[in-house]
Amino acid sequence: MTGAGTAVVCAGCGFEAPAEEPYPFTCPKVRSGDDIDHVVVRVLDPEHVSFPVGDEANPFARYRELFHAYHVGLRHGMPDAEYVELVDELDERVAEVDGHGFAVTPFARAGELSDRLGFAREGGVWVKDETGNVSGSHKARHLMGVMVHLLAVERLGLAPDEHRPDLAISSCGNAALAAAVVARAAAWPLRVFVPTWADRVVLARLESLGAAVTVCPREDGVPGDPAYHAFRRAVEEGALAFSTQGPDNGLTIEGGETLAFEMVTELARTGEGLGRLFVQVGGGALASSCIRGFEDAALLEAPVRLPRIHAVQTEGAHPLERAFGLVRERAGPEPTPVSVVEAMDHARTHRSQFMWPWEEEPRSIATGILDDETYDWAAVVSGMLATDGSPVVVSEDRLLQANDLARDATGVDVDPTGSSGLSGLLELRQRGEIDPTERIAVLFTGVRR
Repeated sequence: MTGAGTAVVCAGCGFEAPAEEPYPFTCPKVRSGDDIDHVVVRVLDPEHVSFPVGDEANPFARYRELFHAYHVGLRHGMPDAEYVELVDELDERVAEVDGHGFAVTPFARAGELSDRLGFAREGGVWVKDETGNVSGSHKARHLMGVMVHLLAVERLGLAPDEHRPDLAISSCGNAALAAAVVARAAAWPLRVFVPTWADRVVLARLESLGAAVTVCPREDGVPGDPAYHAFRRAVEEGALAFSTQGPDNGLTIEGGETLAFEMVTELARTGEGLGRLFVQVGGGALASSCIRGFEDAALLEAPVRLPRIHAVQTEGAHPLERAFGLVRERAGPEPTPVSVVEAMDHARTHRSQFMWPWEEEPRSIATGILDDETYDWAAVVSGMLATDGSPVVVSEDRLLQANDLARDATGVDVDPTGSSGLSGLLELRQRGEIDPTERIAVLFTGVRR
């Protein structure tokens, strides 16, 4: 390893962050108003990186060579052992705050669930269970990755600020809790912006973790999420985006990729493949992370291919499904790989024609996927088009049916947001689009509170 294994590049304009940039979270043109979808992504160089085959229990140690912070550390003389020590120390503090640290979460065929849905023995439903993860959801993965980067930069003496700036996030629940746990573990000040309907239990927990909480009501005539608008103002005033939205901090996707890497590792170990992956989508970072994780694994020649991606949204708000339809229409009645690439290139440079805030206030029992916009929309649309996947819009009845089935058939105490990917599978099964011999994965991403 020479330390040249990663770069941070804008998927919209091609800007590459300087190697010495301590906070390569956004493209400098992200707020320029040029209508380009400026989202930075971490790019791997397969000449210098291979897919990890370690057996560390902590995914942030096991997959460390795939993180940008790791390669920043190598370039500045941080030994592998010191980086692992940094990860382990932070994880121990996370455990002190939340009761346990990070570990690989279960991923296996759900026998009873598969049987109830009529799958054959060679097919079935594989569940990735994140309900026992730090703070009760997958969200902490995203923010642990960002925090490791912040602490590595600080340890290397590269941080531009003499004093730690505030961290900021907008969220209605799980992301805020995850941010508060990780920030408390690192003793880093955090500001959280929440909607008026945020759960009181969540708010009490945030305050107990020392987060500064601001409740943000909607303003007449102002489209979009008021909590997100307040978060953006805080970042413009100097806070660091500690968020799960790629446009505001592209490195948040790295931490989320560990979920996909764990699935890839298990699939490679068993020799199994996946036909489809159903992912619940609000802001889109989870789906973007899964897609990127499988793509990175393929780039590094892991023996697992990217499954067909289905992004699941509610009838209460489905801006991603709308954007997918517009891009698909532009690609033509009989799209080719070339026409799809051209359509996506156009969409990335004409964002407002494809992604804008939902016109009505979103409402659903799946509160965690009620984002007015799908912030990481382009990566998810591209992933669905590349895999012959599709978005799935589900009703409230379908969400309730999926949640009841998930808890009864698996014994996992998942909440309606966390089981909403399963509702997409139920919807396509009802339409007769699922073969009983297919291998399908769903993500249970949040515990009931």
